Amino acid sequence: MASLRAQWNTNHSRILFRLGFLFGALLCLAILVLPAFAQAGSGQVTDDEVNAIAKGLYCPICESTPLDVCATQACADWRQVIRTKLGEGQTEAEIKAYFLDQYGPRALAEPPRSGVTLTVWLLPILALIVGGIILLRYFRNSRTTKAEESVAVAPIESPVPAKEVPEDGDYRSRIESELRDMKR
Repeated sequence: MASLRAQWNTNHSRILFRLGFLFGALLCLAILVLPAFAQAGSGQVTDDEVNAIAKGLYCPICESTPLDVCATQACADWRQVIRTKLGEGQTEAEIKAYFLDQYGPRALAEPPRSGVTLTVWLLPILALIVGGIILLRYFRNSRTTKAEESVAVAPIESPVPAKEVPEDGDYRSRIESELRDMKR
């Protein structure tokens, strides 16, 4: 009977240890996860969310300065407008559309791809294509010109008749005889 009781106590303590460990792990997980849920559910907009949209907008005062890095009061006001609109549940596209309607396309870092600003998007592509065609034609013309020049060159006849070149054996004998004469 004592051995049964000792065995029951050992099994019972193992079960209690495992339950305690499981409870502790769940408690640690809850401590880590609950702040994230609390922040997401609180409706507060973070600076990162505001700056993600603000980097796509330009300062109304400073030229070519993104809204997320500009320190002017106007930019601070615009970032507050973004924060308010995000708090109301508006999307990035809706907020950018608001700034486009209020301040025109110069407020956007990336102009819309429609209307007159479509040329801003298409002109560089068109320039690359035309430039490539011009270079291709230039290289083809220069290659054919060189080929025509090499074919078109005819030998020029000299007005002075060339000396006849003696045969190899005769030529050698003349050189050898001249060398012997020079040694003497």
